[in-house]
Amino acid sequence: MTPRSRRPLAVAVGFTAVTLASVTACGGSQDTPAPGSGAAADGKVVVVASTNVWASVAQAVGGDGVTVNAILSDPAADPHGYEAKPADATKFTGAKVVLSNGGGYDDFIAGLSQGAADARKIVAFDLLDADPADGEEVNEHVWYDFGTVRKVADTLATQLGEIAPDKKDRFAANAKSFGEGLDKLTTSAAAIGKAKPGAKVVATEPVAAYLFAAAGLADATPPAFAEAIEEETDPPAAAVADIDALVTGKQVAAVVYNAQTETPVTKQLKDKAAAVAVPVVAVTETLPADATGYLEWMTKQVDSLAGAVSGS
Repeated sequence: MTPRSRRPLAVAVGFTAVTLASVTACGGSQDTPAPGSGAAADGKVVVVASTNVWASVAQAVGGDGVTVNAILSDPAADPHGYEAKPADATKFTGAKVVLSNGGGYDDFIAGLSQGAADARKIVAFDLLDADPADGEEVNEHVWYDFGTVRKVADTLATQLGEIAPDKKDRFAANAKSFGEGLDKLTTSAAAIGKAKPGAKVVATEPVAAYLFAAAGLADATPPAFAEAIEEETDPPAAAVADIDALVTGKQVAAVVYNAQTETPVTKQLKDKAAAVAVPVVAVTETLPADATGYLEWMTKQVDSLAGAVSGS
């Protein structure tokens, strides 16, 4: 899957580097680590994540041993086209770990993190667990792949333990507990397809493709429709007609709708689904404002998908 086209950063790399340099040079900050130390003055390791999704994973693993700063937390924003702001640079003060999605999804992090050159970099896409040989199409929305999320959590625990050895066991225990939560999600997802073998869904954008695979669901979205939406172009008329027919003909169990990237075409599809009582399942690319963490957020989305498919 080709990542959605990107818009230029609002903050030039040169300006970002200068901003970061001035921030990290300032003395007396509570988040400025002591020479040779991996933690801030309060004893916590500073972690910067590109979105609040990965920030929530870092918080789950780090617990009270970390301070986590998310660059993007707006539940209404589209991370693909996020334009970095000068204030974002200040979040890297004292950073020892930078966690990003990768795969062309959050390119804004590269320029911003230049001032945290000594920070350890963890890129989720580089730890991708999905195997294309299994028929899964590789795309950048890897937080819907539970195996990859587990690898990120385990990698975080290892890196944090090396930075703060006195908290190593605590980080490992947190990662183990988080992994058990991922196991429950994997089991719940697999149960969806087992209950409804051969069930089909369509999606307004391939955000949750890895979840479909875990659930054993067939993604019936016309490829031309999915690619056009991902590339922020108008889908071909034939592709729109094809997906409309699948929905209005009630040939799919649900329409999975990316609530953060609504277009006139995707809204029309959602409305057509509602008109014929085909369930619409909303998914997002960042945690909603009321979510307490990754596991709670993802559990709600898995449960919503399960409810839609079981009722079809």
